[in-house]
Amino acid sequence: MLERIKKENVKLVELQFSDIDGAIKSVTIPDHKLKESLERGTWFDGSSIEGFARIYESDMFLKPDTNTFRIIPWKSENGHKTARIICDVFTPDGKPFEGDPRHILKRAVKKAGEMGFEYNVGPELEFFLFQTKEGKITSAPHDVGGYFDFAPRDLASDVRKDIISSLEKLGLEVEASHHEVAFGQHEIDFKYSDALATADNVITFKYTVKSIAQAHGLYASFMPKPIYGINGSGMHVHQSLFKNKKNAFYDANNDYKLSAIAKHFIAGQLEHARAMSAVIAPTVNSYKRLVPGYEAPVYISWGQINRSAMIRIPRYSVGRENSTRAELRCPDPSANPYLAFAAMLMTGLDGIKRKLEPPKPVEESLYDFSDEKIAEIGIKTLPYSLREAIEELKNDRVLVEALGEHTFKQYVEAKTAEYDEYRLQVTQWETEKYLEKI
Repeated sequence: MLERIKKENVKLVELQFSDIDGAIKSVTIPDHKLKESLERGTWFDGSSIEGFARIYESDMFLKPDTNTFRIIPWKSENGHKTARIICDVFTPDGKPFEGDPRHILKRAVKKAGEMGFEYNVGPELEFFLFQTKEGKITSAPHDVGGYFDFAPRDLASDVRKDIISSLEKLGLEVEASHHEVAFGQHEIDFKYSDALATADNVITFKYTVKSIAQAHGLYASFMPKPIYGINGSGMHVHQSLFKNKKNAFYDANNDYKLSAIAKHFIAGQLEHARAMSAVIAPTVNSYKRLVPGYEAPVYISWGQINRSAMIRIPRYSVGRENSTRAELRCPDPSANPYLAFAAMLMTGLDGIKRKLEPPKPVEESLYDFSDEKIAEIGIKTLPYSLREAIEELKNDRVLVEALGEHTFKQYVEAKTAEYDEYRLQVTQWETEKYLEKI
């Protein structure tokens, strides 16, 4: 790696990590400081990072993970060639920092490994492109294209091509891209991998999409519901467990080709769904996406052809046993991928440990059912608000353990403050609705 940096004339290295919200943080060092960083780490002040440390225990250091080394394919403003490495966060005594989201996922992956499983995930991230004016984002979508439209209605075709090119240079294997349902909305899918590598790829993906959009004079947003009245952006996650290099979710004798392990895993996620929402749909805005009528799941259910279900089982194809998987449809791209995958994995493993059985699958569209019918068949709904999700999270021992004591406390405090800040706002809708009327 050091030889490649010298050969390709890389002058700067970004040491990247994330806070508990999933925001990318970075410390930039000159290339000649990288060897020292690899050997001894790079110190930084963690007291200003959301969910990290208090003032009197702020000293931390970053340890680069060389597996994540990439040379950034687009030029920086100053023209210097730059590389990036994703880092783990450590405390001064050399121990992994328990509040580092990457460490939290590593801990969950280790527990899966102790049970003989490797957790693979393939997320589908949707995003919006907005026009800008004089360098500032506007509320106008970039185009008026629809689902699978192409140029000239899809004005972002060239933007997506540039994003794909950059992603592949950064090591992601892109499988497909297309215009999504809403105006200015897009999706680019990359190949699944183990949970840690995929979480790193999500960070890389968001960073790349935003950078290339900016180069085109646009702004890319992963906000779940940026525009009223049209579809929001989700992050559907395809999941499977492998054991001894074979898909542990596959069973040739089952109608859905699902093994007992797969059903236990699904049952675990269904049981913890309301609490898990606080992690996989973590913003006030997330719950404006999770409403009926916009292809986002609301009902805690599962099925194969039912896209109103929270968990969908993609159809089996002959000869593709390793593709057997469960698609969780309620996460959105505002989630921290490390925390989201850790929560998803630990709730699924809890189902396996306790041998939970899922309810009967529902194949009808639940959006067409009356409230009475929903109640009759015993289907619960996801929380209606971040506040409701946080209250569920507080009482879920599996997710408290998954996050760890430090992060759980910090996360609940941060999300409660976020909801309270929102609750105290007087919105334009309220003034238009009530100011003159009352």
